[in-house]
Amino acid sequence: MRIHPVFHVLRYALGLIYVAAGINGFFVLGGLEPFLPESPEALELLGTGYLLAMEKSVELLGGLLLLWGRFIPLGLAALFPLTMNIAAFHLFRDPQLLVPVLIMSAAHLYLLWVIRDHYRPLFAYRL
Repeated sequence: MRIHPVFHVLRYALGLIYVAAGINGFFVLGGLEPFLPESPEALELLGTGYLLAMEKSVELLGGLLLLWGRFIPLGLAALFPLTMNIAAFHLFRDPQLLVPVLIMSAAHLYLLWVIRDHYRPLFAYRL
């Protein structure tokens, strides 16, 4: 199966976004000044404890998998709930970044669609 170059461009873009967001979150956890702006509403919701650490760990590891090019289906599957949660958060609580988040969500859905055959065994009924 030949994958279109757009797939790889979007994969790298999504990977970079999540790696940068993950590292930025660990700056916040470490008490350092973040290099990217943080949403005060998001920090209020997540706090600076284990929930933020868990989310940023998944973002960082999933983003690295996308950049590495190995285990892409795993990286996309791990990041998809975060992408949808980020989209819902910006839709209902902080609409300033809604347009970029919707573009990111569309890119994520496109990537999942292109490699949908990798997920087919998950939905096969077996005893």
